[in-house]
Amino acid sequence: MTLNTIAFPLPARLKTAALGLLVGCTLGWSAAASAAANDKVIVLDSAEAQLTLIDAATHKVVGTQPTGKEPHHLLITPDKSSLLIANSVSNNLMLVDPRTGKLQRQIDHIDDPYQLGFSPDHKWFVTAGLRLDRVDVYAYDGQNFTLAGRVPLAKTPSHMTFTSDSQTVFITLQDTGELAAIDLATQKVRWRMKVGDTPAGLWMTPGDKYLLVGMTGEDDVAVVDWRKQQVVKKIQTGRAAHNFRSLDDGQHVAVSNRVANTISIIDYNALTKVEDITGLMPGPDDMELSADKRYLWVTFRFAKHVGIIDMNTRKLVETIPVGRSPHGIFFADRAPVMPPNAD
Repeated sequence: MTLNTIAFPLPARLKTAALGLLVGCTLGWSAAASAAANDKVIVLDSAEAQLTLIDAATHKVVGTQPTGKEPHHLLITPDKSSLLIANSVSNNLMLVDPRTGKLQRQIDHIDDPYQLGFSPDHKWFVTAGLRLDRVDVYAYDGQNFTLAGRVPLAKTPSHMTFTSDSQTVFITLQDTGELAAIDLATQKVRWRMKVGDTPAGLWMTPGDKYLLVGMTGEDDVAVVDWRKQQVVKKIQTGRAAHNFRSLDDGQHVAVSNRVANTISIIDYNALTKVEDITGLMPGPDDMELSADKRYLWVTFRFAKHVGIIDMNTRKLVETIPVGRSPHGIFFADRAPVMPPNAD
């Protein structure tokens, strides 16, 4: 196989913006509490071919920036210096400043990067080609992406997560209702198993014990013992369970239910749902959590808005209009994502 190498020079270290001062208000929260004063919240408007920039302190939209066609997901680089914007139909990646959204550079010839992730050891970069029915595995040395192998994987490979030892990436196949395991070193499919109707988001529990799978064609999360290739339990959440965000408390993960218009909180130790966050706009999808764990931001895919949930009260406290079909969301001052799940 001919290897394709893509240069990826690291930009100079970015200076961290000063934290805004807290101010009191009757809701018990401040605009500057969850982000640095000059930071931007970056939202991908998939149907607009743009990203929306929201001032993290004032929660006001301050601008938009063109992207390629259908930007769906985004990912911070291991050194935190760049945010990768995956333009799936334009077959490229944009690198932007993770605090300002300013364009740094573009990488072409990355085919159909619908979803993307770095392995926990940062040696592998993986893209799931939803449109092309393929998963591409790149070797990554901190500066260059080198294509190691292309793995045909029909049909509609969607979301991913990894094992802690960086040996395996798991991929959901939406249209065949399967979960696949790929050996990263050999770029070979180890196995495929049925999990249910339209699997999407994936989340690995601590110790790599179970995989949680958001069943978008159902109203539940499948719990998979991936070593035995068995679904051991289904946790009822809400219609179209879709994507996950760890709450960084050692016990809980949030899952968005796109048709039920709720977010469920799952205890990943007990493997039970503990509550639902209701009163949301249509199509909750991707989520991001503030560094203080107080505010959960969520994109409303069907409502052209982003919302902010106060995790103390479990209430939606603010909505912000953005472009059509908002999908990925990121801000730099965030709670960490629990490894080995893609950051």
